[in-house]
Amino acid sequence: MTSTLAKPVGSSKPKLLDRVRDVCRYRHYSIRTEEAYANWIKRYILFHGKRHPEELGEEDVRAYLTHLAVKGKVAASTQNQALSALLFLYDAVLHQPLGWIKNVERAKRPERLPVVLTREEVQAVLAQLTGTYRLMADLLYGAGLRLMDCVRLRVKDIDFGYHQIVVRDGKGEKDRITILPQSLEDPLKRHLARVKLLHQQDLAEGFGTVYLPYALERKYPNARREWAWQYVFPAAKRSRDPRTGREQRHHAAETLLQRAVKDAIRKAGITKPASCHTFRHSFATHLLESGSDIRTVQELLGHKDVSTTQIYTHVLNRPGLAVKSPLDGSAQRKTRSGAL
Repeated sequence: MTSTLAKPVGSSKPKLLDRVRDVCRYRHYSIRTEEAYANWIKRYILFHGKRHPEELGEEDVRAYLTHLAVKGKVAASTQNQALSALLFLYDAVLHQPLGWIKNVERAKRPERLPVVLTREEVQAVLAQLTGTYRLMADLLYGAGLRLMDCVRLRVKDIDFGYHQIVVRDGKGEKDRITILPQSLEDPLKRHLARVKLLHQQDLAEGFGTVYLPYALERKYPNARREWAWQYVFPAAKRSRDPRTGREQRHHAAETLLQRAVKDAIRKAGITKPASCHTFRHSFATHLLESGSDIRTVQELLGHKDVSTTQIYTHVLNRPGLAVKSPLDGSAQRKTRSGAL
């Protein structure tokens, strides 16, 4: 039997995974979503003995999702991503929409509160960072940015006049405006001056282009070389774009910042399971602690529903935690007795 993943000799029909990637690009999905969907679809095909998905249906999808939860013991978010990939495959690529998939063994979603650092802990971690990583971490905390929001920032998205940052195509493909801390404006300007010199050097060497989203490259063919579209935090080296094959400068790898922040947390002696995203949690919590309106915080974070933002009130509304421990009461009585 011919493998679904291989293109038959003499066939003009593109491979299934190539079709998946083409539709992802037509719909302007990010390269990460494209790679994730292609990977899940490939695993689905292999799970069913390399049978073509056109020969499979709702029961086969149900069996695979249940396998992920029971045998693979994946997280709920992972199982949901696999489901999204398969729904995309059948709906957008094969044009065979699936009905309601019943009796799927669902992976359990743990109810966890966000990890939040105190103001002192945040400063202790930031103090362990230097250079570009310090500036990026300052933005994660000072503007409530997600990791990918930060690394994907373009020069045009920094508005020094209005002291704000425009986050383009954030989670859920939504734009939002958040605050630009005034204490970061001068460091950012100095950083951008260095990045501009790097861009000018790329241009002089015959490069200097950058990836543009959607159809902007066709609409504005010269925009990919313009300074305004360059990344605020570019990669140290140029690389080849997998979609166009063009050598250009991408944004800095997010894994480098994650590694630097993890190392800073360890050096600061923080035992909480913190990460880059903890800065965003801390941003929201500290704003609410300072009396900021929850609707304002919701807009700054880009949450669709205020109920998502309300999880940060767990630090403010802690019923029972204002009660004094009986151990403290015993210790105080013992101290008074000792004093007598």
